[in-house]
Amino acid sequence: MEWDSIESCFEDHQKVWEQTKALIPVVGQMAEICAKALRGGHKLLLCGNGGSAADAQHIAAEFVGRFHRERVALPAIALTTDTSILTSVGNDYSYDDVFARQVEALGQAGDVFWGITTSGNSANVLKAAEMAHKKGMTVIASLGKDGGKMAGLSDTALIIPSESTARIQEMHILCAHSICEYIDEMEWSR
Repeated sequence: MEWDSIESCFEDHQKVWEQTKALIPVVGQMAEICAKALRGGHKLLLCGNGGSAADAQHIAAEFVGRFHRERVALPAIALTTDTSILTSVGNDYSYDDVFARQVEALGQAGDVFWGITTSGNSANVLKAAEMAHKKGMTVIASLGKDGGKMAGLSDTALIIPSESTARIQEMHILCAHSICEYIDEMEWSR
């Protein structure tokens, strides 16, 4: 049996990984933004759609739980998890508002909004970023392709240089894990 398609995935992943290494300074900026907010008693609000929703939940769990080192729980909320909010806002307003309404309700000046969208054009993430700015929050983003509209709404944007959603998502989680590790290595008092 031939494994050409599997080998091709690995080769494509490696090419995108090589290009993404040039973005380490951007990942570092995102890590410092998150660390500053958390050290200041603020929280992270994360969201995305589909696989990016799963990434938002994954990242929030790494902060609330731990990544690899025992430390205090850190406040991070995935805005993708409350089905009652998502369905009521989607029904009563619009699906484009499902994250913005939560940012309006939960976000405060000094918090960080972390939008994840491989296209950079997810309407509900864009509206949430706009609301985050209105609330005085810092906006960071994990994006792909050309960054889309979200790049212009972000204080710091990680734009993975690929057109492949799968490769973009693979790099997003690698970069997010790097941020988690950076923050885990800090001293946190109980």
